[in-house]
Amino acid sequence: MSKLLWQPTEERINATNMFAFIRFVNARFNLDIDGYNALYRWSVNRIPDFWAAVWNFTDIRASVPYTQVIDDLSKMPGARWFPGARLNFAENLLRFRDDRTAIVFYGEDRVRRRLTYRQLYDRVSRVAGALRKMGVAAGDRVAGFMPNMPETIIAMLAATSLGATWSSCSPDFGIKGVLDRFGQIAPRVLFAADGYFFKGKRIDSLERIASIAKQIPSIEQLVIVSYTVDDPDLSKIKKAVKYEDFVEREPACEMSFAQLPPDHPLYIMYSSGTTGLPKCMIQGVGGILINHLKELVLHTDLKRDDVIFYFTTCGWMMWNWLASALAVGATLVLYEGSPFYPGPEALWGMAEKEKITVFGTSAGYLAALRNTGLTPGEEYDLKSLKTLLSTGSPLSEEGFDFVYDAVKSDLQLSSISGGTDLNGCFALGNPMGPVYSGELQCRGLGMKVEAFDENGKPVIGRQGELVCTAPFPSMPIYFWNDPDDKKYVDAYFDVYPGIWRHGDFIEINDHGGVTIYGRSDTTLNPGGVRIGTAEIYRRVEEFVEIEDSLVVGQSWKGDVRVVLFVKLGEGVTITDELQTKIRTSIRQNASPRHVPAKIIAVADIPYTLNMKKVELAVKHIIENRPVYNQDALKNPEALALFENLPELASD
Repeated sequence: MSKLLWQPTEERINATNMFAFIRFVNARFNLDIDGYNALYRWSVNRIPDFWAAVWNFTDIRASVPYTQVIDDLSKMPGARWFPGARLNFAENLLRFRDDRTAIVFYGEDRVRRRLTYRQLYDRVSRVAGALRKMGVAAGDRVAGFMPNMPETIIAMLAATSLGATWSSCSPDFGIKGVLDRFGQIAPRVLFAADGYFFKGKRIDSLERIASIAKQIPSIEQLVIVSYTVDDPDLSKIKKAVKYEDFVEREPACEMSFAQLPPDHPLYIMYSSGTTGLPKCMIQGVGGILINHLKELVLHTDLKRDDVIFYFTTCGWMMWNWLASALAVGATLVLYEGSPFYPGPEALWGMAEKEKITVFGTSAGYLAALRNTGLTPGEEYDLKSLKTLLSTGSPLSEEGFDFVYDAVKSDLQLSSISGGTDLNGCFALGNPMGPVYSGELQCRGLGMKVEAFDENGKPVIGRQGELVCTAPFPSMPIYFWNDPDDKKYVDAYFDVYPGIWRHGDFIEINDHGGVTIYGRSDTTLNPGGVRIGTAEIYRRVEEFVEIEDSLVVGQSWKGDVRVVLFVKLGEGVTITDELQTKIRTSIRQNASPRHVPAKIIAVADIPYTLNMKKVELAVKHIIENRPVYNQDALKNPEALALFENLPELASD
């Protein structure tokens, strides 16, 4: 068993929403559940009862109740959740309309703004009124090419209050990246900001916005939010109106929320698009709402008094997830810009000032923060902080240690893992349970997650393919332009018919914890033995000399050899001594099979627009195969660094 890092006190356990939920379930179903593992077993064995309990416990607002929880539990994909019900997503997120703080916004330029729940409701009502006057209604798409700022959430809530479907990209996407996404879904309205700030620089977005609008004929109205300048010049952009002018004549009023079936399209999310046009995944109102509330209320233990922050952009599902915290009545902290500007302390001064209780970030951020030498817990007052969330990639054991040593010793560290596809998690935190180094605390309630071995059989204590063997509410309801569900089935059900194959390589241990070993399509097979890339990354992150890294398997002489690419810190060179230290650490802490045959320094590591390392693309490059749709990459020019490397042509 891994090292125990934290254990909640009995007092803390008894105060959790999870503890209250267990008592609620026991009373409702005459059960005697006594802890998380028993609750999990019940939740996946009695799936309809579990989700009915979540619906009631989280007080989902619906004008018409559902007639049954699920129409066919054996059908995946295609099961219908909560048929008969009528509800509205925005209405559930705007249930609080008082003077408590709903949103705090920090821009990299140090701009700070606050909105109460009353102000938020009023502003949403005005934008919704303007959209309604345009004729926007259920079935329409409204898109955002926006920074992570209050107007983005306001626009999303206004659109979804009318039954329109929302989709967003962050403003650092290039023109083709936006066209590849919004060009498929044909939005009627596009919200965009005049620009954004990053690392102290103002980046103008107006030229890109004008180009995007010209190439998407469905756009009837461009609504431009003034962010980087007070009065942007829109004279050369057709169909453009300033945000203030768009809502100027709309009084704040009582909203009328469109009542919709649970499988009405709420969000359109996108795959990374590295193998062609991004797949457009349509997610339903009811499924997203109930899954987000399950994860926020039960697994994150979010309450009305909490202040929750997640470092994210509007192009990542964590933005959608964070927005749903409004339904709990918590305070959301939004940050727009570089998390290291003007220095590594940027987010921690904010955490102190705003008394953040739930701090969300990525494993990559924590690794980079560790290399700066900053110890937030010593330099800032973090007594309010109770939970730290990490996702995006597996958090190394050293990352776990860093959080408890340098941030705070008494907090719940929840490493969480799921995907854009489900807008949620398969494995995540348990506020009643212990935290072990390198482990995600538990599988998500109601998610029948298994690790399948090479024979398609579930295994415990062995690495295997992450699968989900029963339907869950936040599955995509369909893919865009996929009338026979071929793209949908090929994405998840081509290997195990009727079983969701997620593409992660995991191990479930005997006490319910989960370890993620990386993507299963990039696992390595030296000597025919399957190993995960995450175990190598964990070791490499220990070295302050290395800023970033990427691991691939290169086909070589009838086998596969492990190749490690490293981006070195300023002034560092790849010496024989450094290579020896890296190999020794990997051999001693992972296994001899994980030791790279080649360690090669490169100037940059390529990432998707969603900030995922593109291991497969690099593997294709070094094996002289084409890489399609490089516009899906944040830094496509980095791929050229891997072409024709002489080191890869020899033993």
